[in-house]
Amino acid sequence: MSNDAARTDALSKMQDDDEPDDWDKRIFSTGCADENMKLTDCYYEKKDWRLCKKEVSPD
Repeated sequence: MSNDAARTDALSKMQDDDEPDDWDKRIFSTGCADENMKLTDCYYEKKDWRLCKKEVSPD
């Protein structure tokens, strides 16, 4: 496979990934998508769930 074909294939997969999957649909249907996004972003930055207590605590 050439580099151009590999790039085209990767781009196609990324575009398909923008569609909500079953997990996303469930999160959005519960009404807690914002909280889930905050927690996920926190974990991505800190790599430790224990440091994300603020994101999951009720205000």
